[in-house]
Amino acid sequence: MRAIVVVTTVGTEEQAYLIAREIVARRQAACVNILPGIRSIYRWKGKICKDGELLLLVKTLEGEFEGVAATIRELHSYELPEILSFTVTRGEQGFLDWIAGSVDKNAEFVDEDEDEEIAYED
Repeated sequence: MRAIVVVTTVGTEEQAYLIAREIVARRQAACVNILPGIRSIYRWKGKICKDGELLLLVKTLEGEFEGVAATIRELHSYELPEILSFTVTRGEQGFLDWIAGSVDKNAEFVDEDEDEEIAYED
């Protein structure tokens, strides 16, 4: 199955961490990168808006897209969250294998971060 990268944006670090953590914990993706400092300018309900956001890059497989999208919609505060998917046309084979192994629902899973709080640096 082909690897994809799903992107979404959120307004707070807490929401970014919540969505990223749930997607990985549910084995819908191998990894979610959280990139702070995004500036978005967009048209919404007839007005031009600007906001600071965080960008999430979700590394997963095509077959996981619907689950990832459902988790984002479930946990996202936006009325219409950005959910876009990009196909990975080439990649390091070992990394692609790691993505596939990480979303394998039958593989052993240990959640060492369950009660740990994440501190974000500005």
